[in-house]
Amino acid sequence: MQKKLLAAILSTGILFTGCGNGGGNNQAAEDKTTFTYGTVAYGVAMENVGTNPHESYSGWSCIRYGIGETLFKFNEQMQLEPWIAESFEQMDDFTIQIKIKDNVVFSNGKKVDGAAVKKCLEHLIENHDRAPHDLKIDSIAAVGQYVTIHSTEKLPALLNYLSDPYGCIIDVESGFDDGIVIGTGPYKAVDVSDTEIELAKNENYWGEVKPKLEKIFIKSITDGDTLTMAMQNGELDAVQGLPYSSLQLFQNDKYKLSQVDTSRVYQAAFNFYTPALQDLNVRKAISMAIDKENFTKVLLSGNGTPAVGPFPANLTFGGNAVTAVSYDLEGAKKLLAESGWIDSDGDGYVDKDGKNLELRYLTYTSRQELPLLAESAQANLKLIGIDLKVNATDNYKTFLKNGEYDIFSKAIVTAPTGDPEYYFTSHIIDGAVDNAGNYNNYYVNQYENELHNTFGAAERSALAVKMTQYILDDCALFYASNLKMSFVMKPNVEGFTAHPSDYYEIRPELEKK
Repeated sequence: MQKKLLAAILSTGILFTGCGNGGGNNQAAEDKTTFTYGTVAYGVAMENVGTNPHESYSGWSCIRYGIGETLFKFNEQMQLEPWIAESFEQMDDFTIQIKIKDNVVFSNGKKVDGAAVKKCLEHLIENHDRAPHDLKIDSIAAVGQYVTIHSTEKLPALLNYLSDPYGCIIDVESGFDDGIVIGTGPYKAVDVSDTEIELAKNENYWGEVKPKLEKIFIKSITDGDTLTMAMQNGELDAVQGLPYSSLQLFQNDKYKLSQVDTSRVYQAAFNFYTPALQDLNVRKAISMAIDKENFTKVLLSGNGTPAVGPFPANLTFGGNAVTAVSYDLEGAKKLLAESGWIDSDGDGYVDKDGKNLELRYLTYTSRQELPLLAESAQANLKLIGIDLKVNATDNYKTFLKNGEYDIFSKAIVTAPTGDPEYYFTSHIIDGAVDNAGNYNNYYVNQYENELHNTFGAAERSALAVKMTQYILDDCALFYASNLKMSFVMKPNVEGFTAHPSDYYEIRPELEKK
């Protein structure tokens, strides 16, 4: 009853802001040019309130909702393409020169030149928490439409980092009042709160395709049932983040669905400090016992793709380029037996030296898929005689710090900037801040050193494939599924398409027919 009441209240708010005071033909006309979008991905908890890309993760809101644009952007294969930039030249290992398109203007009509980009990037590295570490900028120079960036070290992935949402080019001279920034995108923010963004058409948009809508309302609706009912009741034109149990309600001809594999993967790292897990046979047996197909099809309701490695198959260095062990319960049992793990007392669990093979599985609940993966893994491993004790808690960091786990499962976006190095440096190489498995492979570490100094997308992809294959051969982690990004919309919505980057949502092509 409370949820229905909340939905009714929400409905009133949406309809009130989404429509004008007039009725009849005027209201119908406005409906065609007003778009109302419900999402779970905007709000204080996600650290992306407001539209200022120089604050925390608010760049995601800036770029997702068509307010800001970056120098380069990612295509459907997560390869870089010019956007605000026209071209670039690698002057030397530490210096890159970028030419800005001559026709780009901010939504206030001001021309975007090298000086404006320089001011924006300097303000970014002065104020952002992650950008200085990523970009490693030593100096920036601007002449006309050219910007020259000199880095403190070799940074082959600099353009990828500049394409992160924090890299949206904004007019810093216009200020940051009330969470609003001036960008170059097809829409501009006119009102911002912790739960909603109101957008208006950017009449000065420089792109070849002009924005087609007059107003857009971004609504933060974090309760899955409320979001579902609002879409069913026709109060929203489109939604993102529906619960998997609800998504199937919209898979019919009354709605349209856009889905794409992203680089968000559900993975589990084996703790190499655990004696039993130092045995490759044990790690391999566990990996072979995880039924990825069932997890994806049944527990995720098809909203994912069984993962081979950390990267999805739609990336050049992704799942199609590497191989992992296959689901094989009998083969897993044989590997355990080879290492002396057999069920000697008939209790259903394998044992050695009088002790059952019991492992502590740590995960958290704030990502709805992870407890489901824990349940699936627990049931799978019981079939091969491993007793998995699950600890699903949002206080997981305490257990990580104290080493109170044998397997740690999490969800991670492995290629947020279209380049593989981020995943290896943050989760895999020796000493990486999120290397929960304490994994240390000499060859992977050496390849990372080479990757860090290698220019060229093809060459970097080849190295990433080699590193991934070493990890898979080592069974250092098991990868369950890559998440599908899913948009549900009314049938008259066009130009609203899920993108593997999870960045570009509101685009100039968006319209209601």
